[in-house]
Amino acid sequence: MLATMPDDQLLSLTRKPDRGGDRALLDEILDEAHVGVLSTVTDDGLPWSVPMLAARDGDRLLIHGSSGAGALRRVAAGAPVTFTAFVVDGLVVAGTLFDHSVNYRSAVVRGTLVHVDDVTDAARALDVFSDAVLPGRSAEVRDHTRKELSATRILALPIVEGQWLCKARSGGPGTTDDSTGWTGHIPMHIAYEEPVTETPGELPDSVARLYRARPTARR
Repeated sequence: MLATMPDDQLLSLTRKPDRGGDRALLDEILDEAHVGVLSTVTDDGLPWSVPMLAARDGDRLLIHGSSGAGALRRVAAGAPVTFTAFVVDGLVVAGTLFDHSVNYRSAVVRGTLVHVDDVTDAARALDVFSDAVLPGRSAEVRDHTRKELSATRILALPIVEGQWLCKARSGGPGTTDDSTGWTGHIPMHIAYEEPVTETPGELPDSVARLYRARPTARR
């Protein structure tokens, strides 16, 4: 049997609490990360984690998978979960290896997943999910069929106050007392390369906008 922890220990930062963020930071991380890890504990008390795509839809986090996949059955049945997301924003170069670090933003959301069963809401949820990854794509393709919707398990994790936390680090090294030469930080961001064509034709606007965009590195 796994030991349990009080809620206040799970929902507060015990180390470097000044890095804690507000709901705006949480939304920013969830909107940008796209990928996270869904975790729970099995009936046997064993940890269970699956990396997967996720998309924020207002005050809920959407995930989806095949309706026949066994991996989601336990969490779909109401087991408590956590979803974690992490974005690396840069490498921090210090005067000693001990003080090297990374700039990052991270988030944890806790709760219970609920089914998105209504056909209209399910179709909209899949559109929101797709547009979170490739903005504008849902308007360029046909509507979902009932067969496709029935083959897809769509789950939502409510984002409830008191059931999430997020934090971030930015800037250069915390100390330069032992510096010998250059110190600082190297910003990082996701960049999309030239699209690889599988079928001929003009690039969809959604694809063209995505790869031509030049994200601004965080400072």
